[in-house]
Amino acid sequence: MNITLSVDERVAQAAREAARKMGKSLNQAVRDYLEQLAGQERQAAEWQLWEQRCLNGGGRLQGYTLDRDALHDRS
Repeated sequence: MNITLSVDERVAQAAREAARKMGKSLNQAVRDYLEQLAGQERQAAEWQLWEQRCLNGGGRLQGYTLDRDALHDRS
């Protein structure tokens, strides 16, 4: 997919230089950033789903209860 962006020329030039220092083209740096951004959104959605599952269980994880003694059992 092709995307057209409008960016101030000074910003674009500074970004090209930063990408060059990373050994990348500006195009590759933008692609990498978009992939990272998409991954963060997916991870946030997965955490939200997990949180809802925990909360819908009445604060219990499928009946499992924490036992202080078992938690500190070092045998």
